[in-house]
Amino acid sequence: MNNTTTSLIRRRYFLSLLAGAGAAATAVPSISRAAPARKGRLKQGICRGVFRGVKLDLDGMCREAARLGAVGIDLVGPETFATLKQHGLIPTMVSGGSSIKQGINDPKNHADIDRKMRDAIRAAASAAAPNVIVMAGDRAGISDAEGADNAVKFLDGIKALAEELKVTLCIELLNSKVNHPGYMADHTAWGVEVCQRVNSPRVKLLYDIYHMQIMEGDVIRTIKNNIQYIGHFHTAGNPGRNEFDDTQELNYPAICRAIADTGFEGVLSHEYTPTRDPLGTLEKMMRLCDV
Repeated sequence: MNNTTTSLIRRRYFLSLLAGAGAAATAVPSISRAAPARKGRLKQGICRGVFRGVKLDLDGMCREAARLGAVGIDLVGPETFATLKQHGLIPTMVSGGSSIKQGINDPKNHADIDRKMRDAIRAAASAAAPNVIVMAGDRAGISDAEGADNAVKFLDGIKALAEELKVTLCIELLNSKVNHPGYMADHTAWGVEVCQRVNSPRVKLLYDIYHMQIMEGDVIRTIKNNIQYIGHFHTAGNPGRNEFDDTQELNYPAICRAIADTGFEGVLSHEYTPTRDPLGTLEKMMRLCDV
């Protein structure tokens, strides 16, 4: 074998190593792929329902949420806090003891909710969680005016603890047209009135964009006009409450730019139900809202 032949063999061997290395580099599973750096104008969180259809325990959900740049997970209790902390996440919205059907608009519920919500506020503060969720409850024969009076009375009695521990109580706005017939806090104006009357920096609204699109529309203008009373956002596409794309009537990049332009410092969390690959969908949803 002459020197020229030897040189050709070595060159081919070297090129084959490079090709193999390139193939190995592209064979990384999507579940472990590093997420791109986020712009950071909006902090994004998730609800666990965005993983529906993929088998992940809480640890796996936290791993994926952290990988994609989420700051935390919504609608969780103290039993999850240690796992979230291991992944650098916070509980972005803590369960508070009220429910869609039985909320603060009915004084019969006040004593039980007050006890549970005080525990939730203390637990949230211990985990640096910013928010505790509050549900208005069903009308069930209660007028909106009476329900507002009852909600104000309840919140006036608990706001001092929230202020002391720097935890924001967020009244969730839901639609009563499609998903939750009878729910009282189904318009922004009702929630804003309650917040104004309670007059506390620690009592605000959880503005669910999907729900308010169904009830009111005019989402961007409503958000801009009432941003001082909004402590948190939820997302989902409409119609369907699934991921959002060009088949939906909500333009999330525009909505998120409008929110960011107000200087909003809270969290926008995703609460849709995916209809396709959950992990790929979540990455896309977070990218669309990264404005």
